[in-house]
Amino acid sequence: MPNDKTHEPELIRGVGTLGATALNMIDMIGVGPFITMPIIIAAMGGPQAMLGWIVGAVLVMCDGLVWAELGASMPRSGGPYNYLKEIYGPNKLGRLMSFMFIWQLTFSAPLSIASGGIGLAQYASYIFPTMGRETRVFVPILGAVDINALPVAFAAIGALVIAVFLLYRRITAIERLSKFLWVAVMLAIIWVILAGVTHFDPKLAFDFPPDAFTLRPEFFTGLGAALLIAVYDYWGYYNVNFFAGEIKEPERTIPRAIILSILLVAAIYIVMNISILGVIPWKEFSTAANTDASKYVISTFMERLYGTTAGTVATVLIMVTAFASVFSLLLGYSRVPYAAALDGNYFKIFSKVHPKHRFPYVSLLTMGGIACIFCCFRLADVIAAMVVIRLLVQFLAQIVGLLILRATRPDIPRPFKMWLYPVPAIIALIGFLYVMFMRDGFTKQLKYAAVLIVIGLTIYLVRSYRRGEYPFQAADTTPVTG
Repeated sequence: MPNDKTHEPELIRGVGTLGATALNMIDMIGVGPFITMPIIIAAMGGPQAMLGWIVGAVLVMCDGLVWAELGASMPRSGGPYNYLKEIYGPNKLGRLMSFMFIWQLTFSAPLSIASGGIGLAQYASYIFPTMGRETRVFVPILGAVDINALPVAFAAIGALVIAVFLLYRRITAIERLSKFLWVAVMLAIIWVILAGVTHFDPKLAFDFPPDAFTLRPEFFTGLGAALLIAVYDYWGYYNVNFFAGEIKEPERTIPRAIILSILLVAAIYIVMNISILGVIPWKEFSTAANTDASKYVISTFMERLYGTTAGTVATVLIMVTAFASVFSLLLGYSRVPYAAALDGNYFKIFSKVHPKHRFPYVSLLTMGGIACIFCCFRLADVIAAMVVIRLLVQFLAQIVGLLILRATRPDIPRPFKMWLYPVPAIIALIGFLYVMFMRDGFTKQLKYAAVLIVIGLTIYLVRSYRRGEYPFQAADTTPVTG
């Protein structure tokens, strides 16, 4: 398993530490913290919901160290595709695991991208309140599903189309654009924090209900629901791993970008949410969780403090922030099917690179197209389905894989080693299992994941049987000589 910088000669290594950290951060922040606050407070029933972001930060930092070690050891585009293949054997179980990763990513990545587009469209409804509400329809196998009103879906799809257009160019130009988007994201965040801090009332921020920290079943299921949202809000710290083939000095840049982005975003989230809770009572947030107000809570916050014009300006800034997230996600995820196709383990068409600007344009267009379809679904359902599918098929296998790799391949180059190994890996493993199962209604998302896994396994086995690949390859009968 070489630490090979020339493995992908068609790609340009043009992104440094600053650009990689910026891309991670705009991916992580997106619209999540601006739209999920009422949901996470309703889940825990009070300002103790801050535990969700604090514990969530610890959890993703532990998992981030997994990504940092693997990314520094195997700095190639596609990230986990390469990790799973190498850990579990390129011609054995690793071939199946890496295929299943790409298969789930074909759905979970567009879900993640679509969530940014939907969030952008929902904030637009603050300015255009007649955009409409969700409608419930019945889908075979999946059951009752909420879908967005057509204006919301069209606005989300429009954002995705613009992001694809901007990404349809050389990576060095994209790095420069990412820095401008990062500035817009930071302006939105700083303004919200300053507004909250300058109007902060500690009596509101720390108005805990009497049973806030009573260790009863409702506390643990509430924490599980809060952690699911927090994990979604933090996700993106690994984005740099997906386009590692375009990173300068990846052995150093990848770990730095992951750790820096987690620390900075965690500090931003915690300060921002405490400051907002010091202005708007948590009961009001909790009540808003199931109303239209939850779609643009920060706009309402700014309007209350500074008037309607400020609410509109805040809305525009947050829409730019959501767009930046869509932009970053599309960049990272579009490189993964490319890497798998280059390896012969996915559809060959995804290996095509733009003849002039040298980027995987087929993969980019496909990811954007599928994400447009998911823009029709309700944001909360998109988030839950995406988190559970990815945890079940990828994250758990990757964490266990690092433990296996340390035990079986002590000789491989490790430019970065996990701190306090194996404690962070074990914490991440237990934490993600908790998020998956310690929630009310978790079986619905598990059903989605199970259907996806069964279909993916069927496709893989049929294809492998025809090709004579694992687990149907012929036994090696070549006599051993020497």
